[in-house]
Amino acid sequence: MKRLGANLRTARLRRNITLADVAKRIGASREVVGEAEHGKPSTSIAIYTALLWSYGLVERLGSLADPATDDEGLRLASLRERRNASTPQPLDDDF
Repeated sequence: MKRLGANLRTARLRRNITLADVAKRIGASREVVGEAEHGKPSTSIAIYTALLWSYGLVERLGSLADPATDDEGLRLASLRERRNASTPQPLDDDF
């Protein structure tokens, strides 16, 4: 959370946007934006998402927890996959 907050602060400063301006843009207080930039865990995910949106970075949010890049999850899923196909059952035409 602290690293995300620091990254958001860097993004804001590189864009030369004040805390007050970004807070107004996302409909939050300066204090809340400051808390997000400090990585306060109790800050709503909506604030973090709004900050990403305001800096044009929200599309990166979609890659978070992407199942295609979840190496551990893919490994576990492959362990549960069937190794052999089941024997087909004969069709029953008794209606």
